[in-house]
Amino acid sequence: MKLWVNGGLRDADDALVSVLDHGLTVGDGIFETVKAVRGRPFALTRHLDRLARSARGLGLPEPDADEVRSACAAVLEANPMELGRLRITYTGGTSPLGSDRGAAGPTLVVALGETPRRPDTTSAITVPWTRNERGALAGLKTTSYAENVVALARALEQGASEALFANTVGQLCEGTGSNVFVVLDGELHTPPVASGCLAGITRALTVEWTGARETDLPFDALDRAEEVFLTSTLRDVQAVVGVDGRPLGTAPGPVTAKAMRIFEERAAADWDPLAR
Repeated sequence: MKLWVNGGLRDADDALVSVLDHGLTVGDGIFETVKAVRGRPFALTRHLDRLARSARGLGLPEPDADEVRSACAAVLEANPMELGRLRITYTGGTSPLGSDRGAAGPTLVVALGETPRRPDTTSAITVPWTRNERGALAGLKTTSYAENVVALARALEQGASEALFANTVGQLCEGTGSNVFVVLDGELHTPPVASGCLAGITRALTVEWTGARETDLPFDALDRAEEVFLTSTLRDVQAVVGVDGRPLGTAPGPVTAKAMRIFEERAAADWDPLAR
């Protein structure tokens, strides 16, 4: 396995980052996960645009998009596989112990891991912790993922693959690594970015391609929903068969099945769909 670290390919055993890297010591970093099929990355331009937005939001120097593209291409070429999780990580770099950044400059790491195709259906739980829609990191894809680790561990303990959060005002927000869509009275809805959820790439494409409405939803909309599905880079559109043990009938339901079909067809037709 070969990784890209700060300017070049390295064997996995030699791909070293300082133990004083700010991404490790205080979680000062951002990342993107990109689906790669037989060496071909999906929606890479959108992912790089979001990487840049996250960098600006965290006060990091904006990454060189051409360098990141070259790093992705080199890693994909060096590690052929059927379906891969391409991970771009960009941190504050080597810094003093504490919250202040050093002068060494950012760290860029690009890695690739093989992954199986996701099942068409899954289950989810809700958790008592909230997303802070007014926090400094709201909407940014940062490496500060400990809350997600805790919530996902609870979901896995209960036989689910995702945990769903409300925000601080009791609105439906997002999952640990996914966006959530619900069908109410036959209409498809998803929380707006203002709810504090991540502006997911797959979420945005699903909204554009299906006409889903961005709606402020109470958390108990999950109890009333006729259908629920999740979107993320590696899930694409994935039907939810139950939330907190409450079955949702036959899944995927008709609205979800249509969204799955539309996403699959549109994604196959355009591997780098640009933002409108």
